[in-house]
Amino acid sequence: MQVQSSTQTNVTPLNELFTVVVITHNRRAFLRRALQYYSRYSAKVLVLDSSVQGDERIATDFPSVDYRHLPQFTYTGFQQKLGYGVSQVTTPYMVLASDDDFLLHDALTESVNFLEANPDYGMCHGYCLMYLTHSNYVQYYRRDKKVKEDYNAERAQDRVLDYMGQYIPPFYAVHRTSLLQDWYAAMPEGTIFEWQEIGHVYYMLARAKARILPMPYVVREVNYGRSDHNTEIIHVLSFKDARSVAERERFAGFLATLPTDISDLNQKQTAEFALQSFQALADSLATRNALTIEPIFESYWKDPTIGPKRAFGTQQYVEMPFYNQAFFDQLTECEFLLHAMPAGRLQLEEMEGALLQQHTLQRTYSNDTPETIQTRLLHAVQLGAFNRQVVQKLVQQLLDMGESADAKILTDWIARLGSLPTYDSRELLGSMPSGRLLNWLQARQPNDTAVRKINQHLAANEGGPQFGILLLDLEADMDKLQVTFDSLMESAFRAFKVVVFTTGDLPDVTTEQNTVHFVKVSASNYVDKLNQIAQRSTSDWLLLAEAGDEFTAAGFLRASLELQDAEGCRAVAMDEIHRRSNGTLTEVFRPAFNLDLLQSLPTLTARHWLIRREVLVDVGGYAREFSDALEFDLLLRLIEAGGLAGLAHLAEPLLITPAVELAPNEHQRQTLVRHLATRGYQAQVSAEAFGGLRIDYRHAQRPKVSIIVRSEGDQEPLQRCLVSVLQRTRYQNNEIIIADNHSQSADLLTWLDSLEQNGRGRIRLIKNEQRVSPSALLNQAAAQAQGEYLILLAADAEVVNANWIEALLNQAQRPEVGVVGAKLVDREGSVTGAGLILGLGDGVASAFVGAKKDAPGPMHRLLVEQNYSAVSDACLMVRKEVFDALGGLDEEHFEQAYADVDLCLKVADAGLLTVWTPQVQIAHPGSLPDHPQAVAALRDKWQSRFEQDPAYNQNLALTGKGFTLGEPTSVNWAQLLA
Repeated sequence: MQVQSSTQTNVTPLNELFTVVVITHNRRAFLRRALQYYSRYSAKVLVLDSSVQGDERIATDFPSVDYRHLPQFTYTGFQQKLGYGVSQVTTPYMVLASDDDFLLHDALTESVNFLEANPDYGMCHGYCLMYLTHSNYVQYYRRDKKVKEDYNAERAQDRVLDYMGQYIPPFYAVHRTSLLQDWYAAMPEGTIFEWQEIGHVYYMLARAKARILPMPYVVREVNYGRSDHNTEIIHVLSFKDARSVAERERFAGFLATLPTDISDLNQKQTAEFALQSFQALADSLATRNALTIEPIFESYWKDPTIGPKRAFGTQQYVEMPFYNQAFFDQLTECEFLLHAMPAGRLQLEEMEGALLQQHTLQRTYSNDTPETIQTRLLHAVQLGAFNRQVVQKLVQQLLDMGESADAKILTDWIARLGSLPTYDSRELLGSMPSGRLLNWLQARQPNDTAVRKINQHLAANEGGPQFGILLLDLEADMDKLQVTFDSLMESAFRAFKVVVFTTGDLPDVTTEQNTVHFVKVSASNYVDKLNQIAQRSTSDWLLLAEAGDEFTAAGFLRASLELQDAEGCRAVAMDEIHRRSNGTLTEVFRPAFNLDLLQSLPTLTARHWLIRREVLVDVGGYAREFSDALEFDLLLRLIEAGGLAGLAHLAEPLLITPAVELAPNEHQRQTLVRHLATRGYQAQVSAEAFGGLRIDYRHAQRPKVSIIVRSEGDQEPLQRCLVSVLQRTRYQNNEIIIADNHSQSADLLTWLDSLEQNGRGRIRLIKNEQRVSPSALLNQAAAQAQGEYLILLAADAEVVNANWIEALLNQAQRPEVGVVGAKLVDREGSVTGAGLILGLGDGVASAFVGAKKDAPGPMHRLLVEQNYSAVSDACLMVRKEVFDALGGLDEEHFEQAYADVDLCLKVADAGLLTVWTPQVQIAHPGSLPDHPQAVAALRDKWQSRFEQDPAYNQNLALTGKGFTLGEPTSVNWAQLLA
């Protein structure tokens, strides 16, 4: 049949001819943006929303939309959702539209007109451009290459092969509804998305002709690593394994059963043809003869007065139909929606820093002038012209300054923004990590009444402690200095003196009696100058900071109240907020003093301590030879001089500071080697790529180790456990003690007997004639152990790394250590336990459950040795001498569960440390006992530990997986003043 022109005008209203079916799942922002886009189009719109929670306001905000909330169709039930939606369409033509794509209105209408004029065609579409939205610009990519545009062969096989051979995905084409309904009615239930797409194109071309019109048709979001959709059909087409081959043959066989225009082949031949078409499609994808992803231009929209400015790359493709003003005008409308109604993950992540900076730029300061306010607001608008609140503030500022012409231009822009439900910047920021942290910080600011009472209290106590801020300005950056000064002046705290050590010109002549004193230094002498000032300072506490660091409103106030009666306290770590290079904020909430965490990750744990001035002077001040690790070296010398006594932590952020680069630091490594030598170790310290330090204490002794495993009658996991120990243990000076709890299985007992007989004295079996509690069983085995160190190993645990015992002994042989625990992982590579937190989940819970085993975790705590209050006896090493001295496991109160936690807490009471090491990985489910009575007994016995686990910061949440920001809470200033 001859192709008819599609320029004829339909007399039938478009909404009676054509339905746009919008597909969405748990993406409310995307859906609302899509509906805003299609609300200007006269077709019928049907929404298929499988979100857990529906959007009840859709009907009010978009009354013409047919909104279906379909929670029964999950994301994995995509086929069923589409099948349902296709069956509900009553118009003769339809298109499937993702919630993040822009199907161009004119192109849709043109495609409908074409199908109306050509009844032997089943689908029609045009060419695709891909986009990726950033904070204030959009990247565009060519996806489609120029291809044959008319698939009009009378023979169905030729159409299929032609289309498969230069494949442009037709999923979002305009279709004849009847054909699409036939396809979804025929498709086998449970067909995966890849075969849905492949079968879709095969079926449509086998049933009817297809047309690609030489016009822009859709602007689609590009698939990227963190996008919500990313499927690759080439994998199911090209894998050569038997399962994949069989799957292809099964699907080809199914297609051969369908009634199509392929009528001159039998069913077997049709199946073979389907496989041939699959290969053509695979070849097309592999050679990229029709599809590609190539960046072609970027569109920046920073100035609301001139619209987007487009920067074209060196390579362009003028054979594609995108290069005309009409299309770029359509892109401008799409971009306006993209920026005004942000939704994409990457976009929102990048916007977070900009929104936070805009929030900061809107603040006013006591020394502000109209000009400084206007300058900051102009900068804020440049960061994001679609932030209506910022633009409105700038308009008001311009009006106040008499610049009405400029204000009028921005007023028109605000009106344009007002035509859409644009985002509320403060609300959007509040939904982001930085915004939540900002809200958390603001909740801690004292109100005017609290400030007045605090100042009265301090005045009645000789003004309270005085703080000296040693501020390094080694880059001579006055702007950074101003940021620090502004933060100090905006706080209500005044009991401080600042000494600025600058390499620049001195702005004024000052003395040490001034609140701000400038000292001229060079890169070679600033450490000596620091020590000279520290010796002469009249402050009680000294803090080393850098220009650009910002002081929080509550930090010094709380420190002044907490430290006024802190006799014996030598140094205090406070929490801090880090500002990343992209402007976003992240909390650095430290535990109580944690020796092993300090040694393992000084970059995040050794900075910005408050040091009592006379203590700093007594140990010799800062060391010039470790200028890149001044504070870490100082803390190590404090430990050498007075042990761990008087080293404290105050869970209150003091500073907002630029995030430090986590990288190997030679001065940190050198001073730790020096420090360990003073403690008697000839240790080897290596620097990790992420900036941590790993210590091999190089103990001279290789003591005997007793590995104790309980046998409770479950043979299969016990066998896997013991085989893993025997096959993957490099350290040979060990014995394996199997404590059998009166097992009734003859096969198990026979196997255990043979294991002992063949163990050549290395394996011992202890049989109980009657069942006892798990704690009693382990105590019996420990009493008969010959090793100097015991390892309690769960029967369902498996050893992963061959040096596991050496890694445990590396920590356990330190005289200050009592218990060592391991990282627990599953076979899928996820963490199942990394130390135990008291109070988490209203009981005892494992840290970091579900994280990838090589993930860093907050403060990189998944990668470094540290001290915990407790570790799991899935794998726990303890010195036998300590175990015996503490009476072993408590058989009275913790006979069934949590005796391991109780043991660790007894170890702490004895003045010893519990160390968790990621250098030992044990495969274990990580599940903790469901034993409320034991948890209650723990709480009763160790009440103060449950009130605040020293390994966990009190500002972190005690719900969920932990190590996340807690709910905003105000400081109890009244209690501190009592």
